[in-house]
Amino acid sequence: MEPVALFVSGTAAGLVAGTASCTAVQGGLLFGLQGTPRVVARFLAGRLASYVTAGAVLGALGSMVRLPPPVRAGMLVAAGFMVIFFALRMLRHRRCEPRPPARRLKAPLLGAATVLLPCGVTLSMEMLAVTSASAVGGAAVMGGFVVGTAPAFALLGFVLRRVSQSRLAAFAGVVAVAAGLWTITSGLSLGGWLPQEASRAAAMAKTGPGGVQLLTIWATERGYRPGVSQARAGVPVEVDFRAGEGAACATHLTIDGRDVDLPATVRLPAQPPGQLRYVCAMGMFTGFITFR
Repeated sequence: MEPVALFVSGTAAGLVAGTASCTAVQGGLLFGLQGTPRVVARFLAGRLASYVTAGAVLGALGSMVRLPPPVRAGMLVAAGFMVIFFALRMLRHRRCEPRPPARRLKAPLLGAATVLLPCGVTLSMEMLAVTSASAVGGAAVMGGFVVGTAPAFALLGFVLRRVSQSRLAAFAGVVAVAAGLWTITSGLSLGGWLPQEASRAAAMAKTGPGGVQLLTIWATERGYRPGVSQARAGVPVEVDFRAGEGAACATHLTIDGRDVDLPATVRLPAQPPGQLRYVCAMGMFTGFITFR
């Protein structure tokens, strides 16, 4: 695709699909600014710069530059703590405006940091940047995506500023703390650092040609269906991951230490008895394959 077409595609994806998901995942970083439109503009400028740079690198080098799941998980945890820090500071000093020099420096840095918290649509745009096989094309699609989501972030910045100056500031601070805790939990889930057990009824694998076990798992907007599958230990397994309508971030998952973009067929060698866990790229949805 030509850079212009990629830019248009990125902008359309930002306007149509990325608005809600990106503001939900990344909006917590904007919460700490409580700034004027000029400050929010600096935030968006930092966001644009980081996304264009990431797109150019992805387009030039391809999937080799994708961060491994443990690194992304650590970034989610760090971002969650950052959101909680800003929220607690606002609850403690909600009548005090940040000093202008601090805001001038902080706004673009926080905007740039949003690239480390990809929502499901962002991951799709990153894949499009990779497949463009061009630094210009990758930069175009990621830049267009930021342009498409900019109105939503601008509106969120306006709302947060108005709320921070009203009696709802305390409530907004509590909501932000909850958002930070949710982000931390997602990071811990993505990294596999939370104890999780599959307690639901398991769907049994079928036997295919050559004795290979076959599983079909759908990614949906509410997670993976079936959420728990069961297969025989010591026999290879072929997992057919399919993407349902509106699946969003569930279409990007980590299984057996590798990233997979759906739809895809994952072939697993013979596994020992136990559980194999897979999780979406944002740490929100988890599934299990139990081997017995």
